[in-house]
Amino acid sequence: MQQIPKEMFQPAVANVGEAEKLSKPSLSFWKDVSIRFRKNKLAMFGLILLILLVFMAIFGPYMTKYDYATNDLMNTNQPPSSKHWFGTDELGRDIFTRTWYGARISLFIGLAAALIDLVIGVLWGGIAGYRGGKTDEIMMRIADILYGVPYLLLVIILMVILGQGLGTMILAMTITGWVNMARIVRGQVLQLKNQEYVLAARTLGASTSRIMFKHLIPNAMGSILVTMTLTIPNAIFTEAFLSYLGLGVPQPLASWGTMASEGVQALQYYPWRLFFPATFICLTMFAFNVVGDGLRDALDPRLRK
Repeated sequence: MQQIPKEMFQPAVANVGEAEKLSKPSLSFWKDVSIRFRKNKLAMFGLILLILLVFMAIFGPYMTKYDYATNDLMNTNQPPSSKHWFGTDELGRDIFTRTWYGARISLFIGLAAALIDLVIGVLWGGIAGYRGGKTDEIMMRIADILYGVPYLLLVIILMVILGQGLGTMILAMTITGWVNMARIVRGQVLQLKNQEYVLAARTLGASTSRIMFKHLIPNAMGSILVTMTLTIPNAIFTEAFLSYLGLGVPQPLASWGTMASEGVQALQYYPWRLFFPATFICLTMFAFNVVGDGLRDALDPRLRK
């Protein structure tokens, strides 16, 4: 056989720097979540849509010279035109101005209800899951009882006792609305409280509040954020449903729900009065739901590459 010359063999040069170099830059968990969320085109579309809706809710009422509550009986039920972009209602009020003023109330109700549910649900579910035993049993049975109370009946009773208003509506939504958040947080805490880092913190003498707010709740934040983004559209839809039943915010305040309720009565002859508030209710619910789905996919560790 032909002998292979030694010149064809070159010894490998050990390069410590190259050996220690990572194949790709290290990313934190939330940085990785942000990158994967931005790759979700539908979720990004929903986020941009939400930003536009919030922008119009803030500045939309100032884009015309009309006030949301001023009657103009000489221009009742006018169709959309260059003068009234979304038309007018039965009292001659500009629907464009009322739509974006109503967006403030509808979005405020949704965000306020979600934040209250977040605070109560996280505390209730976190304490129940971490303490366990009889504490968990008693707290979750209370939550089950509240969950079993007929929602609409509770709202009607509160409206009769406390009177119709924005605060009453938010209170009615949040009395039982936090139960779902509490259940999800409890389930997450039950999984996390036996992890090594929690046991180490407990061994080192960390207090219950420190373990809860430093270790357990931050690590359950993914499920909490997803639940919160799905709670907001539910609250907005509930407000619209209650307004349709005549239990919404009192006149002359406007919300998408009250405008849709008024528009249904004139649907046959003046369809634009229902079209605009109903469209924005649908767009808002769609945007929050696709953002929630995008967050759920981005936070799912099984989808990490």
